[in-house]
Amino acid sequence: MLRVRAGFRHGMWTAELRMTVDPETVWSVITDVRSWPRWGPTISAARVDGGGTLTAGARGTITTVAGVPLGFEITDFVERQRWSWKVAGVDATRHEVIRVPGGCVLSFGAPVWAPGYLPVLALALPRIEGISLERGL
Repeated sequence: MLRVRAGFRHGMWTAELRMTVDPETVWSVITDVRSWPRWGPTISAARVDGGGTLTAGARGTITTVAGVPLGFEITDFVERQRWSWKVAGVDATRHEVIRVPGGCVLSFGAPVWAPGYLPVLALALPRIEGISLERGL
């Protein structure tokens, strides 16, 4: 059974997964850069400059699975709701936790020019759900 749904929201292609997981736990996973390699299929390492936390304007570096380091900047950040970023100076994905009865919907958006990234996002969503379930125990 297909649980990840594709769509279009906020001017972006989206991949979404409804979870019976506490939204705060899901938020903690998607904002914890140390966990990004566990759920992000294209990321092997990540860090925020100065060892800080993810917040508006934060900058850092991700390393791709091909070993290429790329700078990132958080361009939109609303605590416990959403964050978006630029990677290598290019608008990238939007990450949004939407509260629903019994849990949340995790929505990832890809720029309109990057619909080919949806399968990567679709792989990440159930991984995040699994990590969130582990953390919630």
